[in-house]
Amino acid sequence: MTADYKIQLAPQTLDNADAQAKPLLEQANEKLGFVPNMYQGMAKAPGVLDTYLHGYELFRQDSGFTPPQQEVVFLTISRLNGCGYCMSAHSMLGEKMSQVPADVLEAIRNDQPIPDMRLATLSEFTRVMFETRGKPSRDDVAAFLEAGFEEPHILQIVLALAAKTLSNYSNHLNHPELDEAFAGHAWNG
Repeated sequence: MTADYKIQLAPQTLDNADAQAKPLLEQANEKLGFVPNMYQGMAKAPGVLDTYLHGYELFRQDSGFTPPQQEVVFLTISRLNGCGYCMSAHSMLGEKMSQVPADVLEAIRNDQPIPDMRLATLSEFTRVMFETRGKPSRDDVAAFLEAGFEEPHILQIVLALAAKTLSNYSNHLNHPELDEAFAGHAWNG
């Protein structure tokens, strides 16, 4: 799902980036070995890319979620936002880096019940936070906490929602081509 409108500004690349965007793109290139097309689009407004990278890194480092749980949160948000680019990227990361069980990954990609109860609860609570704009019911929170999560995890989901909103919405507007690194996990919803 992309917007009818496509932002016409040229992507910011390592060759043409302005003084604010260039260090962000260089950092990504150093860390990943390439600059994802999504980043080149977000760098059209460097504050968007900078805020995304900072929030994403803090979630990865300090959320208290395991890597598979982190991917479940990111995939759930990206699916709800209909972002094919992020669904593809996080599917690849889920399989290759975060070790999300294959049946869980396929369930999220296909909007099917998740076979792991704890990950299902995490995905469901993330959906509730998304759909209620951060206003879960007491019962929603109780079910989340009963699954072994803690209150700080609720705020970490808010951080993930913020980061993925930046990337998902930017992708809707920029229409980035899927990078080759993620092509084997393309998702079209």
